Amino acid sequence: MEPAKDADNEGSRGGSSTVDTESKGKSSKQSSTNNTSSKQDNNTSSDKGGSNNSNVDGVLSATLDDNSNEWRNSHGSSQGGNSDNHFEPSTSFAEEDDDGVRPSDLYGKFTWKIENFSEISKRELRSNVFEVGEYKWYILVYPQGCDVSNHLSLFLCVADYDKLLPGWSHFAQFTIAVVNKDPKKSKYSDTLHRFCKKEHDWGWKKFMELSKVLDGFTVSDTLVIKAQVQVIREKQNRPFRCLDTQYRRELVRVYLTNVEGICRRFLEERREKLAKLRECPESFHEFWDSLSTQLRSCLASDRADNILKLLVKRFFNEKEVTSTLVMDALHSGYKSLQVDQRPQESDGSQFEPPVSISMEQNLTYLTGDVMKTLESAANETVPPHNEDKDLDDYGKDSLERDERRLAELGRQAIEMFILSHLYINRIEVAFKENEALKRQEALIREEEEAERLEEERQAKKAEAERERRNRRKEKKQRKKEKKEAEEAAAEAERKALEEEKKRKEEEKKRKEEEARKAREEAAEKEREAARQAAKEKEAAKKAARKAAQEEARKQIEAQQIASKASEEKEKEKEKERRRSRRSQQQVPPPPRWSLVTWASQRSTRRSMRRRSSRRKYARSTRKKKSGEAETPG
Repeated sequence: MEPAKDADNEGSRGGSSTVDTESKGKSSKQSSTNNTSSKQDNNTSSDKGGSNNSNVDGVLSATLDDNSNEWRNSHGSSQGGNSDNHFEPSTSFAEEDDDGVRPSDLYGKFTWKIENFSEISKRELRSNVFEVGEYKWYILVYPQGCDVSNHLSLFLCVADYDKLLPGWSHFAQFTIAVVNKDPKKSKYSDTLHRFCKKEHDWGWKKFMELSKVLDGFTVSDTLVIKAQVQVIREKQNRPFRCLDTQYRRELVRVYLTNVEGICRRFLEERREKLAKLRECPESFHEFWDSLSTQLRSCLASDRADNILKLLVKRFFNEKEVTSTLVMDALHSGYKSLQVDQRPQESDGSQFEPPVSISMEQNLTYLTGDVMKTLESAANETVPPHNEDKDLDDYGKDSLERDERRLAELGRQAIEMFILSHLYINRIEVAFKENEALKRQEALIREEEEAERLEEERQAKKAEAERERRNRRKEKKQRKKEKKEAEEAAAEAERKALEEEKKRKEEEKKRKEEEARKAREEAAEKEREAARQAAKEKEAAKKAARKAAQEEARKQIEAQQIASKASEEKEKEKEKERRRSRRSQQQVPPPPRWSLVTWASQRSTRRSMRRRSSRRKYARSTRKKKSGEAETPG
């Protein structure tokens, strides 16, 4: 039976819901699990405690009553209050925990009847405060929905949370149901939550649609809401009891398949880690047989507190509803494996499991043939749960059968956890170290043998090398002697040739020296004649150049004289023109009132005459320079 999941609808009423999925009710065949809680901030929620309303009636029931079969009974109401489902707790689940706390002391039921439900106009209703597990609670209902429309919203809240001590925390599993006149159609939802100051209320914004409330959920316009609350005091160092007997029966009927799937997946996962035993069993047996008894005992045991702490960490998840059932199953298995609490067989002998736990010695160890136990755990598979077979084994009491199955799953899981832990962390580590040591020794032997063979090869090679060197030395000596004789003959011949060559070269050098001296004397005579001719020619050039310069100087002087005469004539002509202009202009004397203007005009005329004189002088200077340039030097 796989429960339907509705985790997205669950949460605190403080935030806004983004999921529009409809909350699904739980019957014996289908229930809403809410395994993964989408927790939202609760900063906007307001808790005013448990105020009394005139239209509500709260009834607290903390013990098992005759009407307990109304809670998710798979047979409906046909069995009645005195049906066979009311039985003593299974011996697999001891009611009292190690520290004396009973889960039944932390469990309670509350029934709330809301009369005239269709006439309610308030946004929210609060039930009376009820106490469970030394904590005070109340139910909060939104008839028209909380932040949603057309839905009934239900929440479980901590009363007077603002008056509690700082850092308070309540961890609880609870079930809220809206009762239908047909018990099979009642709407149930379970969840697990840690209540604190920021999240002091938890529940479902879309518990059910308002249109479905009238479908058998209101009788005489009265809506009945029931709640079961189980406060959990978890432990970190070992498995612990979580649930009251009655509450566990209901959850087992709904979630046994889920728990079985969790345990089965865990067993398969750990069985894969024991696969090394299937791959090389001979090596493991050889290794185990080579160990001493003391070392075997050391490898097959470990501290109980370490293993149990890891076990709780592996299986207990605060966001999984099935975690409480799994923890109850593990607690049962933990008790059955303790040395001082093992059940007696029918013949009076004590049951001897493959794993034993001694809390007095704080020791967990394997019993019997360790290798056989590990191989059996690695090869055996978990048989599927056969309800017909279980009925034959345990009778017609299905609740007793389910609890026995739950206890068996817990025992198998804790046995596999301890077996795999000891194998992975101790036995396999020692086996790998032993194999590594063997491989290291084999490598050392191979290296020593290789070194010996290498030394022999090197010795043979050195001997052959010495023989080759001796033969090469003798051959080289013979070649050297022969070469020395050839070199002596060649040296004598070379000396004779060199002497002849030297004599010829000296004769040749003497003749060349005489010819060179003759050539140098002839060349010196030719150079002396050429120098004399060059001197005469240079003297003739100088005389001609001097005559030309004198002629040019005379021409320049004649030009300068002519230029001066022409300038004087020009000056005379200019003076004559000025006199004629003055006589022609006859400038009257300026009037007294325009003396400044006349002075300015006179200054202007003087400036024009000076500029004209400078231009004439510049022209004459240019003519003189051009005349000097044309005259040869």
